Amino acid sequence: MKRRDFIQKTAATSAFLGLTSFSLSSFKSEKVKHITILHTNDVHSYIDPFPADHPRNPGMGGVAKRATIIETIRKENPNVLLLDAGDIFQGTPYFNYYGGELEFKLMNMMGYDIVTLGNHDFDNGIDGLLAQMPNAKFDFVSNYGFENTVLDGHVKPYKIKYVDGVKIGVFGLGVELQGLVDKKNCKETVYNDPIESATDMARILKQENQCDIVICLSHIGYTYKEDPNKVCDLILAKKTKDIDLIIGGHTHTFLDKPVIEKNLDGKDVLINQVGCYGLNLGRINFYLTSDKEIASQGKSIIV
Repeated sequence: MKRRDFIQKTAATSAFLGLTSFSLSSFKSEKVKHITILHTNDVHSYIDPFPADHPRNPGMGGVAKRATIIETIRKENPNVLLLDAGDIFQGTPYFNYYGGELEFKLMNMMGYDIVTLGNHDFDNGIDGLLAQMPNAKFDFVSNYGFENTVLDGHVKPYKIKYVDGVKIGVFGLGVELQGLVDKKNCKETVYNDPIESATDMARILKQENQCDIVICLSHIGYTYKEDPNKVCDLILAKKTKDIDLIIGGHTHTFLDKPVIEKNLDGKDVLINQVGCYGLNLGRINFYLTSDKEIASQGKSIIV
């Protein structure tokens, strides 16, 4: 889909996506908890909006506009979780000059809760990443093995958040670093199989910790046409269970609405990704009944 077509289509998109066999109308007779998930991916240090004369994205993006949208949504519904699926760093001179400090501090101001790591977040090495972590007031989750590195203990496999009494488990998945990241930058970081990691994390969160919603922050890519068997979000959804939402990154995929795939148990999994450079903000609304049955509504918001 061409970017211009995507923009025109997305502006009018607000698709209801039922995760179970009922719609929102069935909720009217009982109390419903409304949780909003906002998300970004592959922002790549784009702080300012694109120039007004940019041939593809004139005047679009920028942290200030994103922050205004987030603030407006929080006024509509305070029960918000703000997430990012990696590649926060690298792409503009802001990163080259400040090394990630500005990105993290601006994310603090917007109230990010949890992020995962992308391959470009290692571009100043793991020592450079560690040096910036004190500037971040949010949590880092990933399935990379950092046991033999300085990041050991600073990145967790998962985090659990309570939003309006709803228990939400969030875990992260990283892309294979070999061929993408210089060994001197990632050092002894271990790449762990995403399917195996997701299977373990989803079980721990949904079964052992009884999370109402399980979210995967994935930086493994949406899909790969050149290699249909390469692990990606679409394959991840099909080969796992107990995941409600996959928020993707890495492939800069602009989805006009969340995609639904069936998991191993035949249940629906939402998959969403909002392109790159902060041009869009993803929004997923979860509605939970007193019996913890779930329905959802999703769209991408142009920044």
